[in-house]
Amino acid sequence: MWTISEVKQTGKEAFKKNYWGCVLVSLVLGIIFGGSGFSGYSSGAKSAVNSMEQAGLSAEEILGVMAVIASIAMVFNTIWILAKIFALNPLEVGCWTYLKENITGDVSFDRLKAGFEDYMRIVVAMVLRNLFLGLWFALFFFPGVIKSYSYMLVPYLLADDPSLTGTAAITKSRQMMNGHKWNAFLMDLSFIGWILLSIMTCGIVGILYEEPYRNSSKAALYLKLKELETPSVNENVTF
Repeated sequence: MWTISEVKQTGKEAFKKNYWGCVLVSLVLGIIFGGSGFSGYSSGAKSAVNSMEQAGLSAEEILGVMAVIASIAMVFNTIWILAKIFALNPLEVGCWTYLKENITGDVSFDRLKAGFEDYMRIVVAMVLRNLFLGLWFALFFFPGVIKSYSYMLVPYLLADDPSLTGTAAITKSRQMMNGHKWNAFLMDLSFIGWILLSIMTCGIVGILYEEPYRNSSKAALYLKLKELETPSVNENVTF
């Protein structure tokens, strides 16, 4: 088995030996997980309607302006989705690969290209992971959270084993995380003090310490679970 303190210590040591590399890669991960083009659209639309009403525009004019705004938002959101699928998802695989290999030895930024080396397999696999996660979150919030821990090893597995398809990587991640999801959640929860400090410093502590420390610890957890993995993993695909 593994302990949270053991995994975090491994992550911290790897982070400190390659400080700026881990900071930069974690900053990229933060951008990848940043959100979609529709964030804040609803509240912004309400403010725009109120402003146009105060300016004396008719209902027909307001509808016309809002239709244009909605069309522009849709275009930007579509661009974001395409960028997420074809560029950011493979880059995410490269980022986790960098952090993992930083634990076991020296690593270069060339490893950020790991997700582009078997490009279409990675693209399809990551789309499947995100699709299944989205469906679980649509079902209910807590099943989505649980499945996010079940699928958290998918990027590492895709980079480590070129023979894995998307569904096989998802299944293997779920099986490797079986019995470890609660401890993984508690490990994330153990960073709450750093997260609060990051909020108090407008994200500075998060960028320069908390996020690279936490991300390195997640990579260390993958390596620990890989050590504990039994050869009799069931290959039946279940989600």
